[in-house]
Amino acid sequence: MRRNLGIKMEAALLEQERSNSLSVEEGMGTCNACKQCAPLGACVVFKGIEGALPMLHGSQGCATYIRRYLISHFREPVDIASSNFSEETTIFGGNRNFNSGINNIISQYHPQVITIASTCLSETIGEDIHRLIFEYKSIHEVNKDLPEMIFASTPSYQGTHYEGFHEAVCAVVKALAKGDKKFGSHINLFSNFISPEDIRHLKEIVSDFSINAMVFPDYSDTLDGVSWRTYQRIPEGGTRVSALKKSALASFSVELGYILNAVCKNGRIKTRSLSQSAGEYLQTKFNVNLCRTGLPVGIRETDKFFQLLSSISDRSIPLKYERQRGRLIDLYIDGHKYVSGKKTIIYGEEDLVVALASFAAEIGIKLLLCATGGESGKLESTLRDVLGDMYSNETIVGQGMTFEQMEGVVTKSGIQPDLMIGNSKGYYIARKLRVPLIRVGFPIHDRIGAAHNKLLAYEGTTLLFEQIVNALLESKQRRSSVGYKYM
Repeated sequence: MRRNLGIKMEAALLEQERSNSLSVEEGMGTCNACKQCAPLGACVVFKGIEGALPMLHGSQGCATYIRRYLISHFREPVDIASSNFSEETTIFGGNRNFNSGINNIISQYHPQVITIASTCLSETIGEDIHRLIFEYKSIHEVNKDLPEMIFASTPSYQGTHYEGFHEAVCAVVKALAKGDKKFGSHINLFSNFISPEDIRHLKEIVSDFSINAMVFPDYSDTLDGVSWRTYQRIPEGGTRVSALKKSALASFSVELGYILNAVCKNGRIKTRSLSQSAGEYLQTKFNVNLCRTGLPVGIRETDKFFQLLSSISDRSIPLKYERQRGRLIDLYIDGHKYVSGKKTIIYGEEDLVVALASFAAEIGIKLLLCATGGESGKLESTLRDVLGDMYSNETIVGQGMTFEQMEGVVTKSGIQPDLMIGNSKGYYIARKLRVPLIRVGFPIHDRIGAAHNKLLAYEGTTLLFEQIVNALLESKQRRSSVGYKYM
């Protein structure tokens, strides 16, 4: 056993050294990276399950860091348990800490589900968490009321928070989905890493098509709740476990995103036990039809999404959304002169970058740089496919990037952007460049209301377009020596 652990640790260290050498050769650093850790993304998914309590198998610092980031973004209390590794645990294994942690969670929180994510430390020492779960259940088999226990493998040296998010989505579906040959009339809608407000909007849209949909993950209430009289350790809301078990019986799975959790290493897609998406797993295991489209931002991508729902439901697009689309086109016409020819930097999670780039291109904004901390190796090809003839070969596409590298690209290009679109971590670059920052994605720590940002479909695109135009107008007014009030 010790020899196997030693071999695993040595292999992990060699892999890390190899990654570092590649980073040095390619000029890539890890300081202020354009990403967060994989377990963070998993914890967001876990908060989207009804009655779930997330637990990290690793050090207390990992849980503290993730709680701080999520609380600052969503402005909601977030409880995340930890097995609390110490030096001794790191050497001799975390079995005892794991069992103690599960016992404490059950006695204090009484969850329906305990969701467990690994960390760099527990993965590096070779912890077999599936075995730990099996052993715990065997010891407590007389207890018929044990909560469901679900594990997602999320070491940060194998991916970003975005990969961790999708690993967790697949892990939950893989653990709970049960099926036979009888398919139901409902669909699975895998909603991607979006705001609680956008989750609510998606549920409204599928309801208007009279589609019975299981939306997962659904943290629209758990991470954006009401004011409580007394503290709730596990907030109400989330996708029901019973609905997740029936995901194998759906007539369709709809996934929003083209890239999802494809992980690239040394130029090749790296295969892992959970590297497939949830929709791909259900298609392979239970023959559930899979449809995939991008995040519906902008008219073109939203049209694709609505046409897909129309096809699945065999219903025409409701008049409500036809009018929203018409108003958006009218708004494009009104604001075109303010955005046409402007240059932008877009950064964030890969599928979000693709969606924002498609939207920016269709309103006439030039893409100076599209950057992400992800390393799927698919960003440029996906941008080319989605943008089609709107794609410009002058656009710089960067993967595995840091914010320092993004700033360096702008400096070397000698082209001054007119605005930046991305999360609040890029603010210091926007400040240096003296351009407005349109805050979307995760994390947004320097503004309130991130949980209420509506980005998707015609309504979300309308709000985003207005925000961009008004930010450009305000920037122009501030630089003007006249201080005019009419545009």
